Amino acid sequence: MYVLALDTTTRDGSVALVDDDHTIEVRRGDPARSQAERLPGELLDVASAHHVGIGAVDLFAVAAGPGSFTGLRIGIATMQGLALTSGRRIVAVSALDALAQTVAEDATPGTYVAAWMDARRHDVFAALYQVTDATVFSPARVIEVDHATAARPEATLDRWGARIGTASVVFVGDGAVQYAASIDSRAIPTWSVLTGVPLLAGTIGRMAVAAARQGATIDPAAIQPLYVRRPDVEMERERRALTDAS
Repeated sequence: MYVLALDTTTRDGSVALVDDDHTIEVRRGDPARSQAERLPGELLDVASAHHVGIGAVDLFAVAAGPGSFTGLRIGIATMQGLALTSGRRIVAVSALDALAQTVAEDATPGTYVAAWMDARRHDVFAALYQVTDATVFSPARVIEVDHATAARPEATLDRWGARIGTASVVFVGDGAVQYAASIDSRAIPTWSVLTGVPLLAGTIGRMAVAAARQGATIDPAAIQPLYVRRPDVEMERERRALTDAS
């Protein structure tokens, strides 16, 4: 099963080609160009590099959020277009789930994974997971312990503190890297921050294979973006309306 996967939740993002339980290639996006300029070209390039035409792709997979509103809109629309044109199904994946799965692939069952993404405005998109002994990349491999939120890093740590205490926790994502000082300030030796930010498209593709085996694919038109927080443009429009009304 060939899966073409895309992540546009960050400026760079990534694309990947997956074949069943093997990631053929993952490529970082070109941050010097907008995602609207790069897509679908980057997807077609990675597929053609391995002599896989779009018609040979069995399944499409995309990060549904959270992340940049513009990036999500472009990424989802791109994959919907390719899937509809090819008559294929699609799997939409939470980027926070994907971050947790990158750690869970090699983590000991029972380990907590804190997925943090930079949400701008000094906030992080965050969700807390615990690794199980289920098959890697399957939905059951990580259990969501605390649902996705957008909040200050310190507030998130305060909320989680009573739950995780001194348990082994791995923080992952660009938000974890950016706010590593806040995490380190808790001085809990069993907490660690991964210094590198993983490319997610390969993991998203592997998660899509596992989802397809369980019959959990959807029609391309059924994708719902996972914003967690309302888009900035909506809040700015509301703020201006209130200002004009006062």
